[in-house]
Formats: sequence, structure tokens, C-alpha cells
Amino acid sequence: MKIKHQLAIFNALTRLLVILILWLMLPILVENVLYRHINNGLIEKKKKFIEHLNQQEINDFIENEGDSTETYSQFSTLHSEFLVLSKMPARYHQKRTMFKNEYRIIEGEENEYRILKYHFVYGNQSYQLEIGSSLSEVNDLTFIIRFFIIIVLVVILLVTFLADTVYIEYLLKPFYKIIDTKIRRVNEPEAFDHTPINAKSRDFKELDLVLNQMMDRIADVFKKEKQFISNVSHELLTPIALLKNKFENLLQNESLDDNAIDKIAGSLKTLDMLKKIINNLLLISRIENHQYESNERINFQHIINELQEGLQDRIEDKGIRFSNETKHDFVFTGNKTLIHILIYNLVTNAIKYNTTNGEIIVSDGFLQDRYFISIADSGIGLNESQVENIFNRFTRVNSEQEGQGLGLAIAKSIAVFHHIEIKVSSVINEGTVFTLLF
Repeated sequence: MKIKHQLAIFNALTRLLVILILWLMLPILVENVLYRHINNGLIEKKKKFIEHLNQQEINDFIENEGDSTETYSQFSTLHSEFLVLSKMPARYHQKRTMFKNEYRIIEGEENEYRILKYHFVYGNQSYQLEIGSSLSEVNDLTFIIRFFIIIVLVVILLVTFLADTVYIEYLLKPFYKIIDTKIRRVNEPEAFDHTPINAKSRDFKELDLVLNQMMDRIADVFKKEKQFISNVSHELLTPIALLKNKFENLLQNESLDDNAIDKIAGSLKTLDMLKKIINNLLLISRIENHQYESNERINFQHIINELQEGLQDRIEDKGIRFSNETKHDFVFTGNKTLIHILIYNLVTNAIKYNTTNGEIIVSDGFLQDRYFISIADSGIGLNESQVENIFNRFTRVNSEQEGQGLGLAIAKSIAVFHHIEIKVSSVINEGTVFTLLF
């Protein structure tokens, strides 16, 4: 996941957390505000009632004086408010004013009310005044407020998420430009673009500067490595050629016995093997340092036909049936010499590790719009561990076979140079299939 998406999601999650906290606190906040408003209204009504209270009014409220618990009730048409005045025993004591939420049944209809209870003494008689206000509208209002606020918060969350994504992408635009133009498209230090990136952030400017400095150091090391490879090529191959020439001259000496001739011949063989190893290592190094051009048009059918003709003697010696089943006239742009070496190494590998009277099948086709060449043999096969390490340098499948274990390492380097994917599938004692995906 890209960093811009991670930052946008993080910001969205933090806002969502704030929304959840507000959502949980909303009922408490709303109820406190509304209850405070209702309480103030009830207190005002109580004050007006008490201010105009006199014995005549009490008698009008309570007509029957025989029972000390007689009450009188008065309520609005819609039952949204009520007023109850009750006589209380003389010894009844409670807080002078208190508020409670209670359910009351008024004319057969039960509703929840916010009730002010007020105890007072008038004319040596204790009374309790109850003034109630219906909470049904408050509850409906609370629900509407919560619903409205949650919609607003969700809209804010979506809008801010999109805004964050766009803004973060704008901030990170120099970062992705650095990756695209200065890293992803650079295959060698010489192709590195030192043009400063246009960025308003000081961090990205510093990153660009440090990257330019790092690539300068890499380019310097790269040049030294190329010079070293050139020196190694001259300094190692020249003495080998001189030694080989001296040994060949020694063989012309007729005074040598058979034992000396065998030793000199063995030394020449060792020098040839050493020269081949050096040349292969130099080849790998040059490939990995991109010292080859890759602008030639390559026809794979021509290469495979040439290989079949050139390797016919080795194929016939082991009685191998070689089948060229390539059908597509696919043209690829690259280095013809290197591609020839790539396929040559895979085919000779299939010959070397094949069984007598075995089979090699070279085929091609298209897999998910990608052209492929498959080289299948009926040889000794590879186990899982061998498949994982088969492209490592100096790795040999069978120690009894000749070779230095560099053929597949070279093939891998050539494939990477041409952006070709190599897949290997193998079964012990059944064979191996190398697939080149272009």
C-alpha cells in the first residue's frame, strides 16, 4: 500500500474515532442542554404559581379539605404539561425543589415527563407542587439531532478523506517523480538524470540532493569497476596465453617421455579451463554492467535452427531426439550474441543432463499476452533445493559432469539484461523445463 493511502486512511480512522466519541457523548450533551432548558422553564412556572398563590386559590384547587392527601390536577389539551397540587402530612419533609423523570398516566395515556417537585408550607399546611413537562418531543428531537449530526459527520469524513488523499498525493508528487525518473528508469549510473526535482518541500529537495550525490559516488565506483575488469582481462589472460604457448612449445621437444607429455597436456587442459572461467566471469560482469548494446532485431527460429545444426554431433552421440516445434515468427529487440548464448547454454544444459536416447523439445507460444520459448528435456531432473540454487555461480547439478557451473549463471544475467523472466519446473528422473517469458 502506498504511503499516500496509508496517511489518508490514518487520518480517516482518527476522524472516525472522534466521530464515535462524539456519537457516544451526544445523548449526554443533548440531554443536559435540553434538561437545563426544561428545568428553567419549570422553575419559571413554579415561581409564577407561587407568586400568585393565596388561600382562595388553594381552596379553588383543593375543594375537599377533609382529607390531608387530596390533590388537584391541571394539564394541557395535548398532555404535554401538567400541574398537581397535593396536601402533605405535617411531618413530611423533603428537599424544597427537586427534578425527576417519571412516567405518568394521564387520562389513560402513559408518557414520560420531566417533573419539578416543590414542597412548601402555607397557612400551617404542607403542600407539594408538581409541575411536569412531556419528554416525548425531547426524545424525538434528540433522535433527529443525532441522525442529522451523524449524516453531517459521515459527509465530513468522506470529504476530508478525499481532500487528504488529493493533498497528500500533491505533497508526495516529487517523491514519486524521484522514484520514476531517477531510480526506476535508471539501469546504469551514466543514464542518471541529475536535474533537480521541482519540490516545495525541503525534505524532498534534500532527498534529491543526497540521491544525486550517492549516484555520483556509484558512478565513480562503476567506472573503477569497469577499469578493473579491463585490467583483469589483460593481466590474467596474457600470462595464461604465455604459459599455454610455452607448454605447447615443450610438447615439440622430442626428448620428453610419455609421462612428461601427459603432465604438460594436463597443464594445458587446466589453462584452457582457467581461461574459460575467466572469460565467463568477465562476460557476466560486462552483462551486469550493461556494456552491451541491445538494439538488434532477433528472430528466434533462426537462432534455434542454427543451434540445432551446430550441436547435431553432440545430439547424435547421445541418441537424443531433438524436436523444434517453434511456430511463431516473433521478433525481439536485444543483443543477438547474448540471446544466442542464452539459448545455447540452456540447450547444451539439456543435452548434458539428458539420458541416452532421451528427448529435447523446443516450443514457443503466448502466455497471457507474453511470448515464451520452452526448452524441455527428459533428463535426470532436479529437486527443489537444486531448482532454487541452479542459477548461482559455480553451482553444478552433477559433480561427475564437466563444466564450471557458470552456464546458467550467464543465462540468468543475459535474461535480466533483456528483462526476460526464466521459470524452471523439474521432476526427478523425468526431466526439466526451462521457460523464457519475453
